[in-house]
Amino acid sequence: MKPLAIAGACLALSLLTYFQFPGHTWLQQDSQIYAPILEHLRDPSVLRNEILAERAHVAYTLYDEIARALRAATNLDFRDVLACEQIVTRAFGIWGLYLMALAICGALAPRPAPLALFIAAICSLGAVVAGPTVLTFEYEPTPRAFALPLAICAMGLTVHRRYLAAGIALAAAFLYHPPTALPFVVFYCALALWPAKSETVRHRLWRLAPPAGAALVLAIAARVQEGGGEAQTFFARLTPDLERLQRMRASYNWISDAHAWPPALLGHYAILFGILLAAFLRLRREMSFELRLFSLGLPIAGMLSLPASWLLLDHWRWALIPQFQPMRSILFVTLFAQFLTAAAGVRAALRRQPLEAVGWFALAYLPPIQPILTQPFAFRGIAVALALSLIAWLAIWLRAGRWEPATPLLALVAFFAIPGIAGVVNYPRARTPELDQLSIWARSSTPKDAVFQFADIGKGLDPGIFRAQAERAIYVDWKGGGQVNYLAGFARLWWLRWQQTSQNRFKPRDLPKYAALGIRYIVVGPKNRLKDRTPVFESAKYLVYALL
Repeated sequence: MKPLAIAGACLALSLLTYFQFPGHTWLQQDSQIYAPILEHLRDPSVLRNEILAERAHVAYTLYDEIARALRAATNLDFRDVLACEQIVTRAFGIWGLYLMALAICGALAPRPAPLALFIAAICSLGAVVAGPTVLTFEYEPTPRAFALPLAICAMGLTVHRRYLAAGIALAAAFLYHPPTALPFVVFYCALALWPAKSETVRHRLWRLAPPAGAALVLAIAARVQEGGGEAQTFFARLTPDLERLQRMRASYNWISDAHAWPPALLGHYAILFGILLAAFLRLRREMSFELRLFSLGLPIAGMLSLPASWLLLDHWRWALIPQFQPMRSILFVTLFAQFLTAAAGVRAALRRQPLEAVGWFALAYLPPIQPILTQPFAFRGIAVALALSLIAWLAIWLRAGRWEPATPLLALVAFFAIPGIAGVVNYPRARTPELDQLSIWARSSTPKDAVFQFADIGKGLDPGIFRAQAERAIYVDWKGGGQVNYLAGFARLWWLRWQQTSQNRFKPRDLPKYAALGIRYIVVGPKNRLKDRTPVFESAKYLVYALL
């Protein structure tokens, strides 16, 4: 296949993953944090009373600088700019998966490109990685969502020994999110410096120039940006108070927390790693040294991250670990298990081993169906996985009959069958017309420096969505507390405010206290309507009362 056709196929797959499955979200999770930060950095008068914006944790990334530069160049809002970045970086990640699959399929059959696209399409279905709460294809346009596919692209280029291009992709990933890129950087540097008879030491060192340059740029940018807010602390131990707060608000970082990391989950990853190892052994003769190193080394690093995190955080209380979150690298176990089982399925189908092929394909299709496997209608998901496995085997069989275009096209069936028939819903719809209406009213009818408080929402997501859409400060909300991992000063202030507002448990007698805290408007549901006050805004879901 021609390079232009491959580029078009990767972009088309990216658009399919964005608009169909696994999908995308906005203001559902961490974009609730980043959107206000970006707006405040663009215009300091916006959200100037918002602690999330004043104490931002974006010093060690160029995510914010790139987004602001693209907004200035295109005149689009941040949502559209970040969506474009998400689609483009996903396309690069799919290309990286294609390149890795091509390295295997090239040893299996002539004209391997359709087979490689088929494997890349299966991996593009994504997977939820329980425990650290990450995804192989992130829904939100966050730094991690851009860095991971760029790092996968770098990995695919490295497998084909295109080191300069790989180094540039890896440098871009590092600039977006260093913790995500770092495991790839370690393996890339090892391969780049690996002795070769036909290469000089100077030539091998030159390969390190892009990631080294990225590290230097990031260090300079971080030093400049930290001057405007609270600096992150790396070389310190967590105090008992901070430890209690982080365990309460971000328990997923603590492997000793049995609720976030139950024994069954650890067993799940042990089984998944065993499946990965079996597929690896099946494919090892068709894999290059570079691909063997990535596909086995990164999952091993992911497995080792669990005891490493226990030692460094749960035992030594190192403040860097909640910020770096090394256990997120466990996603390599899921990612490569999906990749290798799909490739093993193609190998078995080409060798006319239909039962083995269907078995491998079923294992490759299970990760995106995993969210419903514990629900009463789990049988439907398993049936869909088996049906897709048969379709996958049929796609390879049709290829043998000179129906090569059918191979990647049949892979697209899964993008519709998994959500449509299996009933997999990756994320709920948090935005509502009532919340949009409230945001529009607040943005047009209240002062720019007004402080709001959703007084009875508890741990709901409404305040964060409102903050980003209305561009008005929230005194405190549960989602905003996610920064307790990064900034000690913010953590203490957030916890104080959470207690001051009774953890968003509304009591009418607290209105004078809210006013004394500087809260200008409170938002409550109809059940908490005040008899002695007239709301300044009212809808079916929200009532707003002015306090100042």
